[in-house]
Amino acid sequence: MEEVQVEGETQWIYTFADSSRLLTIIISILLIIYGSFRALGLDASYDVCEEGDGEQNCSSSPFTRLVDGFQTINTAQAVFLPVGASFSLLVMFFFFDTLQFFFALCTAALAMVAFSFVLLPVCQFLTRPCYGSNNQKFSLGFCGRFAPAEALSLVCSAALVMVWIATGHWVLMDALAMGLCVSMIAYIRLPSLKVSTLLLIGLLIYDVFWVFFSSYIFKANVMVQVATQRAANPVSFVANKLKMNSVGNISPQISLPGKLIFPSMQDRGRFSMLGLGDIVMPGLLLCFVMRYDNYKKQAAVAADTEQSKITYFHCSLIGYIIGLMTATVASEVYKAAQPALLYLVPFTLLPIVVMAYLKGDLRKMWQDPFVAANVKLKFMEV
Repeated sequence: MEEVQVEGETQWIYTFADSSRLLTIIISILLIIYGSFRALGLDASYDVCEEGDGEQNCSSSPFTRLVDGFQTINTAQAVFLPVGASFSLLVMFFFFDTLQFFFALCTAALAMVAFSFVLLPVCQFLTRPCYGSNNQKFSLGFCGRFAPAEALSLVCSAALVMVWIATGHWVLMDALAMGLCVSMIAYIRLPSLKVSTLLLIGLLIYDVFWVFFSSYIFKANVMVQVATQRAANPVSFVANKLKMNSVGNISPQISLPGKLIFPSMQDRGRFSMLGLGDIVMPGLLLCFVMRYDNYKKQAAVAADTEQSKITYFHCSLIGYIIGLMTATVASEVYKAAQPALLYLVPFTLLPIVVMAYLKGDLRKMWQDPFVAANVKLKFMEV
């Protein structure tokens, strides 16, 4: 009896080491790191474009054309974003059956453009032997002008989306979800620690409420139900309307790429799921501190001073890893879905605040951390 009790108490340790859990943690970390570095690259490319190198050398991905540059979140947007997210969640909860076809098409279109952004560096490498560094764009009619690498990345992404819709395979869904993560981290900007704090605390309250307390009001866990719902497959829907039996093997429903899903290799039927918000929202904070680290590094080089080896990004990344592991352990111990932001926000935000206070950067990071760089740039232009 004693051995059985010990085994039951330590069972969560073996479950935590499951391949699905490990993949979720590793992939989410890599997505944040890659998305943050892509953001730095975009900052550098926009600076080059603003210096007057012309459109020839300022090739941008189709995703850039969609969002029209960076989207900076201001204070009002940070405060009301959880409210808007709650409204969207309720719309999907009550009207998903009615709007599922619309949700599937919109998600597919957005995922296609976002994944083309992820594929762009690979396509640039592949087209370099043929076109070299020439980024001359050609017209595709009403679609706009594209560089060869951009057109190739968009075509490959569209092919991937079509295969995903036709098969509904979880690997393709995860690939598109990863593209959405990287694109949002790279293109959405948090301007200060103040806005970051307001946004993340608001989303923490949003996550906790809809996971823990929504069942008392709506008689169902709204967050879990929306996350696990499957939408009607557009191809299957059209095929059934046209009575095309040749495509009858296509999956009638597909899971939308609003989450990462990894099935277990040890236990068939078991899988690990992490919402994109649990990657993107902390990822925006980590991207913000990486940009600030880069700004401080450039300032240190200009002033010929030594830069600290322990950066804000390192500190927050370690906090994210610990927070994600804590959320995973909690879900196994309590055998219930957990609001991951409940663990991720404190473990990422608090170390940054403490470190900034100790290094004397808190006031600057809280208000306008990059204002000095902008003033310097304008002075140089004059």
